[in-house]
Amino acid sequence: MTPSLVPTSISARRPAGLAAALVLGAALLAGCSSEGASTECGLDACTVTFDRGVEASASILGVEARLVGAEGDRVTVEVAGEQLTLTVGEQATEVAGLYVTLERVTESQVAIQVARQPG
Repeated sequence: MTPSLVPTSISARRPAGLAAALVLGAALLAGCSSEGASTECGLDACTVTFDRGVEASASILGVEARLVGAEGDRVTVEVAGEQLTLTVGEQATEVAGLYVTLERVTESQVAIQVARQPG
């Protein structure tokens, strides 16, 4: 092996390692935890699926989201301390610089999306 090949192979691995570290770091920064709910987060948005009939909440994108109640296709959630009433198919509602959308309502679950950008 010649000395000129060693730096090339090491430098070729650095971008891949750096990219993996950035993705992991971003996931940790987005940070999420939940109780009575499950979360699926990317860099700029999280989908929170609340279990109905329990005290359900999640901490995502630096704010707390909590299911207050659901009746038919209308759901009341509390995001960043503000109560919102949402309907499936309606445009995103802005709260604390985030955009909240009701994705689906079933007999057992309610799913919302909380995103940093509309849409």
